[in-house]
Amino acid sequence: MLRRTTQHEVVVWAVLSTPPDEGTLSVFDDQTLLAAMPLSSAQQFRAGKHAWVVLAHLRCAHGFPLDAPLRYDILLDQKPLSEWIPDLLYEGERSPHFVIPSQANHLAHGSCRHPHHQCDDALVTLDDKLANEEMSQWPDILIMSGDQIYADDVATPMLQRIRALITRLDLKNEYFDAAPIAHCRELDTHPDGFLNRTKLLPAQRARYGSLFERLKGRALPIFTSQTTSNHLISFAEHFAMYLLVWSPEAWRITNTASVALNRTLTPQQQSRYQREEQALTHFQHGLTQVRRLFAHLSTYMIFDDHDITDDWNITVGWEQAAYQQPFSRRIIGNGLFAYWLCQGWGNDPKQFDPSFITLATASQFGQSGDDPNDSAHDAMIETLLRFEHWHYNVPTTPCVVVLDTRTRRWRSESSMNRPSGLMDWEALMDFQHDLLKHDSAVIVSAAPMFGVKFIEVLQRIAIWLGKPTIVDAENWMAHPGSANTLLSIFRHQRTPTNYVILSGDVHYSFAYDIRIRFRTNSPRLWQITASGFKNNFPEPLLSICEWCDRILFSPRSPFNWLTKRKRMRIDRRDPDTAGPKRLVNASAVGLVTLQPDGSPHTISLLTADGKTIHFPDKKAAKAVEPSIPPLDPNQAD
Repeated sequence: MLRRTTQHEVVVWAVLSTPPDEGTLSVFDDQTLLAAMPLSSAQQFRAGKHAWVVLAHLRCAHGFPLDAPLRYDILLDQKPLSEWIPDLLYEGERSPHFVIPSQANHLAHGSCRHPHHQCDDALVTLDDKLANEEMSQWPDILIMSGDQIYADDVATPMLQRIRALITRLDLKNEYFDAAPIAHCRELDTHPDGFLNRTKLLPAQRARYGSLFERLKGRALPIFTSQTTSNHLISFAEHFAMYLLVWSPEAWRITNTASVALNRTLTPQQQSRYQREEQALTHFQHGLTQVRRLFAHLSTYMIFDDHDITDDWNITVGWEQAAYQQPFSRRIIGNGLFAYWLCQGWGNDPKQFDPSFITLATASQFGQSGDDPNDSAHDAMIETLLRFEHWHYNVPTTPCVVVLDTRTRRWRSESSMNRPSGLMDWEALMDFQHDLLKHDSAVIVSAAPMFGVKFIEVLQRIAIWLGKPTIVDAENWMAHPGSANTLLSIFRHQRTPTNYVILSGDVHYSFAYDIRIRFRTNSPRLWQITASGFKNNFPEPLLSICEWCDRILFSPRSPFNWLTKRKRMRIDRRDPDTAGPKRLVNASAVGLVTLQPDGSPHTISLLTADGKTIHFPDKKAAKAVEPSIPPLDPNQAD
């Protein structure tokens, strides 16, 4: 995977089955070697006896050329990538090509890639697009804004593959304290290891939730997802799932038959198993193209809840229950460990000092490669849970500011069961400080900052009923402190003129133009949401919600006046699809092109079935519409 690329660095992330002692990473400008490094000097993490994660952070003393086609190659055993992985290359290539742009004015973005969802994978379609276009037409970067895996919603055939891959790569056998299982390998034979992990996951007497639940003293599950029957538990399971959603090689060396289910499936479970297996087979067929896409586009990522577990850190009560119980704390930490290794590390390697890597390595196989060091594993998880720099910037023009909306939350002081703000005061001040340095910015927020009002009202009702997890009541406006601070940042006179906000999470797509009222030279904002890569919203529920939103929150509606967002004017863009719908319910990749001043030139979706849906600017279209004089002055409007 090609990760962070700037004028002074190129980062390549790879997983190998043997130590990279003899390999070399090289970057070329046509025929000229610009920089090279032995992989033995790259940062390495031994995830298993046959799994080595390598992060090659290559620097060039004089800087890499901008806006020029470059290519890189990895030499292993004197063989280039073209011999090791021929299907990694597009037609006519000798090695993967890429461009480091001086201006990032063409962005691909999205989120929510659910392997066994019954729809196509839009990343495969994006790869098709690259294969049939000139390199000058490619997106400059790919931004993945959350839910790259679904750790809390795993299909049974996928879990079988995960267990088989753990054995094949000989990943660490992790031991647990205060848990119903002693170690990870017990999950292969435990009667609840498949389809019934809800029984294994920790529960706690209700100290939050509804008044009735607290008075009854019922034991409530700590993990609030509705799909925990195959929830990932160990670090090895999380890591193996990343390999299975990104690499066809992980599927080639495993099979589901090697891991028995140890239980008899009911007819309903058998039917579901067959549907999941069919969807995963289709998903697997596209992974060769997904791997090729990742090898060519600089890819940046940030987590959302499903990368760890549904409703991660949603309320103070959830946090207290989850982090005070050793087993749930370990599960969350394992998810975060795998996130760092497979996503966070490559976003900005400079954020993680050598001691971080040393501790991570010791947690798996010790300093000398001997038995696992469980105390080091605990120490690594504590380090990850305390880490506060998952957010990062990409020094493009405009600057890309990627927010952490999960681990630095503004906790409610009024109730343990009210949703926390997505960022606390200190995090928002860091965000504002980043914005002050630039004339324009692309902001990546996993959850939309400006969402669909009717759906937000439903979330408010769920919060009032004490059930915020039922409808994922997490939006920027749910917490007054973070909402008001965020809007004040946008209104500040020293912050940039143009903001483009890229989001995902919600499983449908839309675009808003936003202006601040009663201010000269008002900042301009655009909320652009593309979700998901391989997911969509249940129908007809979304159509009903959109219809209610159009009726109840039209510009002349009293409900709209009562819910105005602090002097903000929000204009919804209509997609160029048939009918009145403004929300697009399709798996897709968002594509945005920017003007030199950072404002959007085009906003569109590339759907998984190959269609392109545009969100035209109605005001701009009217401004450039040619004036045609009437044939007869008496007939003029």
